[in-house]
Amino acid sequence: MYDHIQVASFSLGPDGRVEQWSERAAQLLGIRAQEVVGRDPVEAFLPEELRPAGRNTLDQIMDGREWIGHVPFQLPREPGQRGFAEIYLMPSRTARGERGALCIVVDVRALRQIETDLAASQAVFGQSPMGFMLFDTALRLMRVNERFATVFGGTPQSHRGRGPADFLQRGEAERLSAALRQVLESGKPVIDLQLVGTPPGSSERRRWSLSLYRLHGTSGRPIGVACLGNDITQRRNAEREAASARRNLALLNAAGARIGNSLDLETTARELLDVAVPQFCDLASVDLYQALLTSDDTALAAGVGRIGLEEGSAELRRVAFASAVSDAPMPWSTDRDGACGAQRGGAAAERRNGVVHPRAGADPRTAGDSAGASGEHGRCPATSGPVTVGAVHRYPFHSPCAEALRTGQPKVIPGQDSDDGPELGVVVQSTLAVPITAHDTVVGLAQFARTKGSEPFGERDIALAGELAARAAVCIDNARLYRLEHERALILQRSLLPPGDPEAAGLDIACRYLPGTTATEVGGDWFDVIELPGHRTALVVGDVMGRGLRAAVAMGELRTAVRTLALLDLEPAEVLSALDEIARGLGAPAGAGGGRSGKRGGRSGRGGAGGGSDLSEVYLATCVYAVYDPVTRRCTFANAGHLPPAVVDPGSGEQALMLEVPAGIPLGVGGEPFEEVEVELPDGALLALYTDGLVESRDQTLDEGLVAFRSALTNSGRPLEDVCDQVLGRLDTRHGEDDIALLLARVQGLPAEAVGDWRLPRDPQSVAQARELARGQLASWGLGPLADTTELLVSELVTNALRYGEGEIRLRFLLDRTLVCEVWDGGLVQPRRRRARDTDEGGRGLQLVDLLSNGWGSRRTPRGKTVWFELDLPDGQAETSDPTEFLKAVL
Repeated sequence: MYDHIQVASFSLGPDGRVEQWSERAAQLLGIRAQEVVGRDPVEAFLPEELRPAGRNTLDQIMDGREWIGHVPFQLPREPGQRGFAEIYLMPSRTARGERGALCIVVDVRALRQIETDLAASQAVFGQSPMGFMLFDTALRLMRVNERFATVFGGTPQSHRGRGPADFLQRGEAERLSAALRQVLESGKPVIDLQLVGTPPGSSERRRWSLSLYRLHGTSGRPIGVACLGNDITQRRNAEREAASARRNLALLNAAGARIGNSLDLETTARELLDVAVPQFCDLASVDLYQALLTSDDTALAAGVGRIGLEEGSAELRRVAFASAVSDAPMPWSTDRDGACGAQRGGAAAERRNGVVHPRAGADPRTAGDSAGASGEHGRCPATSGPVTVGAVHRYPFHSPCAEALRTGQPKVIPGQDSDDGPELGVVVQSTLAVPITAHDTVVGLAQFARTKGSEPFGERDIALAGELAARAAVCIDNARLYRLEHERALILQRSLLPPGDPEAAGLDIACRYLPGTTATEVGGDWFDVIELPGHRTALVVGDVMGRGLRAAVAMGELRTAVRTLALLDLEPAEVLSALDEIARGLGAPAGAGGGRSGKRGGRSGRGGAGGGSDLSEVYLATCVYAVYDPVTRRCTFANAGHLPPAVVDPGSGEQALMLEVPAGIPLGVGGEPFEEVEVELPDGALLALYTDGLVESRDQTLDEGLVAFRSALTNSGRPLEDVCDQVLGRLDTRHGEDDIALLLARVQGLPAEAVGDWRLPRDPQSVAQARELARGQLASWGLGPLADTTELLVSELVTNALRYGEGEIRLRFLLDRTLVCEVWDGGLVQPRRRRARDTDEGGRGLQLVDLLSNGWGSRRTPRGKTVWFELDLPDGQAETSDPTEFLKAVL
């Protein structure tokens, strides 16, 4: 303090002259001791005009009178500037008793500056809107301002001597004491130390920001710590609101990017929880109505959100659960009015990234039993036990969740301590039950929970949860509609594929059909094996361009058309030509006329102003059609823009060869004829027909796929089922981009002893000869029980050939899984069955053939026609029909 006020001193001897001159006086007045000691102070310090008065005053002082006054002086370091000194002269005595004087000199300007500083300090300290505290080195308050007293009560003087523990809670007081000691010891200030407390007489928690710095004396010694405090509760709340708004926007942005990437109900539910946990809540689950997952059209039409409410609530299935705090069951313990009812689970489940997922290969609709065994549970309000992922349950009618489902409004369910035991691991603070609503229909319930220690749900949280549920609802509804269409298309597609393992005379057949994954739409791939007269077999593989229900419908129509055309026993090129006309008709807009002109008109009207929607691209298709004759071992191919068939010759030891079949144009394009190629196949040869999904994908070009396919067909001597598995195992069949159809046929051929072939002259005696040949051939084959029926039917067919046919007659028997008899002649007139009148003498032969055989028919040949019938082989148990009874029925 003396340094600040600049106090100096000097003394006067008994003679009135300066006896001592302090160094501080020399500094203050700018006069050295040598210049003033021994001199008269009046003459030394005062101007001439003031000396008489000064002499008088000095005499009074020497007589024992005190004096205080102001004396101007020249500032030593400021030329031309004068200062004022306040001088205090006090009488004194020497050791011999003589009078003298002791003088104290103070710079008036320094005093005024100190007064100003003190006044300013007092104003700042007292009027500051922030709390001001001065701590001593013992961490006790030396001084506080009015703002501090307003917050913590009392007067500023009442807080003197108090420590942090006297006005803060224990934990916060310890933090402040530690910070004060750190500042006092290190000298480094602490900025923005945030403390939380409750002022006396208030229940509202406040937050303060403190800045601490060490105070020093003039000697540099620490004398305490100053603390400046500001109430930042409102600012903190505003920051929290802003952070909450940013978080909500980020969550909504993440929801838009991550929810709905899959057209699968369970996956969409898991995507919702991936967004919500842990960014929005600590635990979450999604329940969907059982009718939604089982594609119950009746229930969906009635509105799944209104099913079964008269008895409580409809059945729901837990499809997803996520937890960011524990793997223990979800302790929803807010309501114990009743249980969820029967729970049914199925395949195992596993946790990935905090979300329970069905295990690979398991049906996601029934996943959950193993999840329950491993502790992956979710418990719903109003239940007494955990609901596993995949379990079916009901909420009691009066539970908050059931009320949310009925009203379609979110419900905040406050939490309570769990009574279920410490193994639950966590305690829920509050739960938010949000109905998932799509098109004004509740389809399920999403529950979001926060554990104790987290902030409770507020109004903004409720709005955010509703927005998340609404976005998920749109995606779930899209997934539901897609699932309905996808399942219907799959049912249609499967119904149009050959059931089981097709059988054919002279062929060993194996086939595979792999649909695209659930992420892709249904395709239009198909294959078929059609038995033709004469133990011949038609092999068909086709692919309708495009995907979805339209492609599946188009595939069904084309497959039906192929079967119809094949049974007419047309040549392969003729079948494809007729099929092309049909495909062009399917692709024509509605209202286009039938026939060639109508179909062409449909194509020319694409995109026209009044034309229908163009479906021609949907009905474009590729197809390969082959007819195999086991007697001649020759196969006739016709191709409509499809990939070429592959053949493996077992005797050559080489890789599969691609047959040079003219590619042709796809069905539905029209304008070009189709060509045929006839190939002789040796016994044991392997024929492969396939679609492009097997050999082409984004990761594999068509040429690369064909090379890999040819390589995979090696070692074709293995069983055909093994060859199919080998091909699918080596090629990329899991890309999920397109359906895959594979048809393999190994040539067996009919042995010579299984064929009887004779030529008969056009003579009435040929009828009897034909009967004898038939009986003899059947006897050699051990088919005696069929002899009578066969003789009768052969007699009828040879008689018709003599009566209505032309040229030489040919009789042929073929023995395989059935007995086939063929009668050939050069006539072009096809036989037809007619109803004979009672008075007619003929016209009943074909009726007999129809009654006694399993099937009969006729087909054109290059030199005439062939009429045939087929009989089942006797199995040794059923009795053979007596043809006499049929004769009586006909006659």
